[in-house]
Amino acid sequence: MAQSVGIKDVARAAGVSVGTVSNVINRPDSVASETRARVQSAIDRLGYVRSESARQLRAGRSRIMGLLVLDMGNPFFVDLARGAERAARDAGLGVMVCNSAQNAGEEAEYLALFAEQRVRGVLLTPADATGRNIAAFRRHGIPFVLVDRVAEGTTECSVSVDDVAGGALAVRHLVDAGHRSIAYVSGPAGLNQVRDRRTGALNALAEAGLGPQSLRELPTERLDVAAGRDAGARLLGLADRPTAVFCANDLLALGVLQAMYAAGVVVPDDLAIVGYDDIEFAAAAAVPLTSVRQPAVTMGALAAELLLEETEAPNGTHEHRRVVLQPELVVRRSSLAAR
Repeated sequence: MAQSVGIKDVARAAGVSVGTVSNVINRPDSVASETRARVQSAIDRLGYVRSESARQLRAGRSRIMGLLVLDMGNPFFVDLARGAERAARDAGLGVMVCNSAQNAGEEAEYLALFAEQRVRGVLLTPADATGRNIAAFRRHGIPFVLVDRVAEGTTECSVSVDDVAGGALAVRHLVDAGHRSIAYVSGPAGLNQVRDRRTGALNALAEAGLGPQSLRELPTERLDVAAGRDAGARLLGLADRPTAVFCANDLLALGVLQAMYAAGVVVPDDLAIVGYDDIEFAAAAAVPLTSVRQPAVTMGALAAELLLEETEAPNGTHEHRRVVLQPELVVRRSSLAAR
């Protein structure tokens, strides 16, 4: 294995002190142009790359922001990461993106990694419903912002969407179209987003004078297309099959749509479907999918900006904020047939 080139090697090759090399790298205007050119030539010739970790140790500040999300296979979180990365880049920082896969154990491991790396701060969509991972991470004193989750019971900043309002938008739309029996393909019960969207759905039913029995819940262990297909198969097996389905995200909805297509069930004539997130694939589905839109890119950017504000503020002067954005219903063909 080739030995890495250090700053002393550059100094030796250029015939200058280590301090002069450091000045060329960090304060080039303080070094005479001839000396600067000689040092730069040695850097190029030897292939020297400065150690960012060593620089961070000296400066006491990292140029890396951590981002830990539930599922990078979900385009919603890809868009969220894109917004965070854009805001971080504008501030001269990079983003380390990690995927908990909706697993509390993996989340704990990544949070430990962020602590070891002493990242500038962390953007986190929690997978652990107990809050133990957050409590353990808080002891390290690294700022963090909750994303796609309201900071209930904590003092940290958060950026989220009003999922109760989003669930109500989806089911109110279906009720207005004449549906009185609706399935909710819900995802893991431990996720706040899943519970809030269900609460909104029940609120919309109550507004219409319908009881909770009008909502038939089909829980899934994951929030992906395969789980949606499985829920669709269970839905097909019901003797009193609902006439509409509200899914906790678009991947579940696309899975349900696939199951219906395979079984010859016509969407929306035989079954209306509404998803959540409004990912790019929603509009491009075989039957364009009605969905509740979340501004994912905006959420990521706002969360990164809040984190940057906190890391730049003098000790004790940052005021934590909870930003709650409003969802929007985007109506497409998957829910348009009247009953």
